[in-house]
Amino acid sequence: MLDPQARALIDLLTARAIPPVHTLTPADARRFYRERRFFTQPDPPPVASTQDLQADGPHGAIPLRVYRPAGTAPDAVLPVLVYFHGGGWTIGDLDTHDVLCRDLANGSGCAVVSVDYRLGPEHPFPAAVDDCVAATRWVRSNAVALRVDARRLAVGGDSAGGNLAAVVCLVLRDAGDALPAFQLLIYPATDMRAVAPSHTTNAQGYLLTADSIAYYRGHYIADPAQWTDWRASPLLADDHGRLPPALVITAGFDPLRDEGRQYADALSGAGTKAEYVCFERQIHGFITMGRVIDEANTAVALCAAVLRRALA
Repeated sequence: MLDPQARALIDLLTARAIPPVHTLTPADARRFYRERRFFTQPDPPPVASTQDLQADGPHGAIPLRVYRPAGTAPDAVLPVLVYFHGGGWTIGDLDTHDVLCRDLANGSGCAVVSVDYRLGPEHPFPAAVDDCVAATRWVRSNAVALRVDARRLAVGGDSAGGNLAAVVCLVLRDAGDALPAFQLLIYPATDMRAVAPSHTTNAQGYLLTADSIAYYRGHYIADPAQWTDWRASPLLADDHGRLPPALVITAGFDPLRDEGRQYADALSGAGTKAEYVCFERQIHGFITMGRVIDEANTAVALCAAVLRRALA
């Protein structure tokens, strides 16, 4: 069954006639996402420090926010998670995922660097990929100044951000760069063709719908011929071997559920260590909804514990 708290949230949004994202302009969708986050997200927990910085990228400066977990000394050299927010490559920013990044930092003992990559439709594919690869390389290159350990660097993200984290690992491997030590993929989009069975069984009624997926994909990738580019659809890469160990999390009532599981299977099948956990009663996007969905907090704690172990 659908988690009763998720059901209550869906029913409330329906009763209040909240407009579906695919009926909004990107500017309005971004504003609604920022404004509505206070209803579903927990209060931001205190951390030791935050700092807004910029990385250099091929398309210009990339805004970053660096979190250091509560209780850590300013001069301590910490493991680090480079985090890419969700939002269908169209919405989301440093503020929409501020609470999640704080929770991951405090729970894992890692510094977290949140990346404000470029969004479509203003900056279509592969601009987001380029930004995320550049930001990851920048964090590694500036590890001493950031007081982080470049050998204990992970990448991660939710939804579109999970897609980008997976792609970053593939790009770095193929370029012969140093690989991240771990990848955290939270209900990642891995196949732009949207052909997995869960895209049919969960197409309507669970917040992320077939209509909204088409909306996001259309703003990110204008040319359907690019759907099969592995930088857009990492599931379609020729080789999933020699990649960082992964935790892949999915939600049972999510259209993206099956392509997330397929990606975990592809990693495992190619000899890459991958753990897979499906929160069977949950909806897409639940991990940021800890104010109204208790299992979100369980999922965040799981992610933090796995990061702590992987980067120890």
